[in-house]
Amino acid sequence: MKPFRLKHEDVILYFGEGSLEKASWFFNGLKKVGVITGKQSARVSGALDDLTKIMSEKGIEPVFYNEVSPNPFLSQALKASEQFWRESVDAIIAIGGGSVIDVAKVVSVLTVSGCKFESLLQGVKPKRRLPLLAINLTHGTGTEVDRYAVVTVDETREKHGLSVTYPDVSIDDPRYTLTLSLEQTIYTSLDAFYHAYESATSTVSFPLVETLSFEAITIIGEKLPKLVGNLRDVNLRASMLYASMLAGLSIDMASTHLVHGIEHVLSGLEPRLPHGAGLAMLGPRVVYYTHKAMPEVSARLLKPLNPYIKPIAEDAERAMKSVQVFQERVGFKQRLGDYGFTENDIPRITEFLFTRLKYMIEETPFQVTEDIVRDVLKSAF
Repeated sequence: MKPFRLKHEDVILYFGEGSLEKASWFFNGLKKVGVITGKQSARVSGALDDLTKIMSEKGIEPVFYNEVSPNPFLSQALKASEQFWRESVDAIIAIGGGSVIDVAKVVSVLTVSGCKFESLLQGVKPKRRLPLLAINLTHGTGTEVDRYAVVTVDETREKHGLSVTYPDVSIDDPRYTLTLSLEQTIYTSLDAFYHAYESATSTVSFPLVETLSFEAITIIGEKLPKLVGNLRDVNLRASMLYASMLAGLSIDMASTHLVHGIEHVLSGLEPRLPHGAGLAMLGPRVVYYTHKAMPEVSARLLKPLNPYIKPIAEDAERAMKSVQVFQERVGFKQRLGDYGFTENDIPRITEFLFTRLKYMIEETPFQVTEDIVRDVLKSAF
């Protein structure tokens, strides 16, 4: 895939092999930067070595925070913000997938704005923040091109998605995704699939979102079955990274809805649950209800998975099964019980959604009732 540069809202994205070098202007004038990573992926992917080389050449001192976990906690963002404030860093660099980049977005604001996280939740947009470079290591979240961040409040286990800031510069280099494991390849790719499907069927969607989402689903439907059998194919990785980026643009323009709403409850309560895995467990049944509400749009989006799905509400079962079959084809077979959940947890999960995270389902294209949520959860066991 030919490398390119994209300007979307406040972010400049460099896509393709060697993209970090093309963004080297970001480092001009910097003396000390805060580098946010997870435990291993920054090093294993090769991205950290490339970054270290550039910083060394330009005489930039790095200050590391490497404690970000999957389904990250607010406490991690607060610790990194305090550390970088004390060190007086000039900018923030994130090397990782959605968890790392999301934390970095929050950190870029909290470090210098004097704003509290609670204010960010209420939609406050601080005027001050640190410049942010995001080096993306997965083809799942699309967070490198959107304004959203997701973190879990430690005490309440509320996993909040909030509009914070765009990165100033983002890097999508497919070479950095070559070391994703088979499981992470599947999880992140299915995350991108549900970004595309949900955003195009949300109540705030519009034709451009449908166009981008359809292209993303087309690529995922064609390339993911090939990629799971050939993880070191950089061309397949590039295609999946492109699809994920398109889906990220879609959710930035529209939104997700019920699949993400319920999943945020689940992985907030049990952080061991990978986000993409949770979506894949819940997703097919939500597709059923979505297709009943929006059969024409849903059938068009799912055509790459099954061209025989009809644009009528009566084909909702076929739409659901087509997604299930696709997920099984690429090797996804996990259930909620694998992470310690039982059907006895359904009332608690349902109550949590409707009392604490109801805003997550406001753009769902049908009326969400407790009976529907219970039905979706039962389908995931």
